[in-house]
Amino acid sequence: MTYPEETEDILQCDDLFDPEEDSDESLLPEKENQLYEHFRFTADRNQSLLRIDKFLTDRLTNTSRNRIQLAAEANCIFVNGSAVKSNYRVKPMDVITIMMSRPRFEFEIIPENIPLDIVYEDGELLVVNKPAGLVVHPGHGNYQGTLVNGLAYYLQDDPMYDPKDPGVGLVHRIDKNTSGLLVIAKRPEAKTNLGLQFFNKTAQRKYVALIWGIPKETEGRIEGNIGRDPRDRTVMAVFPDGEQGKHAVTHYHILEKFGYVSFVECRLETGRTHQIRSHMRHIGHPVFNDERYGGNVILKGLQSSGYKQFIRNCFEVCPRQALHAKTLGFVHPATGEEMFFDSEIPPDMQQLTERWRKYCRAE
Repeated sequence: MTYPEETEDILQCDDLFDPEEDSDESLLPEKENQLYEHFRFTADRNQSLLRIDKFLTDRLTNTSRNRIQLAAEANCIFVNGSAVKSNYRVKPMDVITIMMSRPRFEFEIIPENIPLDIVYEDGELLVVNKPAGLVVHPGHGNYQGTLVNGLAYYLQDDPMYDPKDPGVGLVHRIDKNTSGLLVIAKRPEAKTNLGLQFFNKTAQRKYVALIWGIPKETEGRIEGNIGRDPRDRTVMAVFPDGEQGKHAVTHYHILEKFGYVSFVECRLETGRTHQIRSHMRHIGHPVFNDERYGGNVILKGLQSSGYKQFIRNCFEVCPRQALHAKTLGFVHPATGEEMFFDSEIPPDMQQLTERWRKYCRAE
């Protein structure tokens, strides 16, 4: 199961299809009994028929469609246990695996004494309030100093928690520069249970964000498939219903209006990569100071020098996308109890919204 949350550190596949590698010889498995699983995906229940090379291009970063087709020709792509070619059409609930003749590169997770804001903990799980700027999981360019490294240190005396074991640990992720609540499983049974709650959309998640402009409707529903932008694979784009991207729905509600920006609450019906950020840009209201999605320039308001300076000051107060995962709800995997957590809006976003309140009162 892939992580169903908005995520900065999307699964990297440099070890599978190195864009700097001239030869594709390493794609060829030597013997069937020497294959190692590198990636696994399960198609959604509502998955439309889609060529597997398109399906995987949408899910693997730093990888071209041509490389995926070469992998299929080398019998490295399997569906439900059988090798398929690149023209195979993915069906609902298909299990797609990418197999290689060598083990997947694994980096060591070094325990690091990183301060963690733990808001709840018991024998099965813990809930952490992640600050902005903290990468969740080691990955491309971030192999130390992550939340996972901090968890490895914090839980180092727990004999049942192995930070290298994919059966425990993160249940979902949020972006590096997004703050907010995350649940971590300490036991395999807890991770399986919680993962199914996220997969089946029964977990509850609400975010708050400052966005550019004021939507016409006080509340609304944004629906549009989300997939990797073919022109820039570091960002996600919104596509019409069809073959490209994965179904995504975001509900928003305006909490406060500040003249040229709005403070909104967003509820995720699905959990796609960069869902809120890409959906908000799609409707013309990018998250404030979201560099990757165009929110780090003046999009609304005046052209006066005073206003421009005000915006620059706002960017300095909150030097990241103004997005916070405020609430998290789920059923406890062991007790069956309804669990609900609500976090304070972080100081940088509090200062940012207060500046806008003062600006609007002064106008």
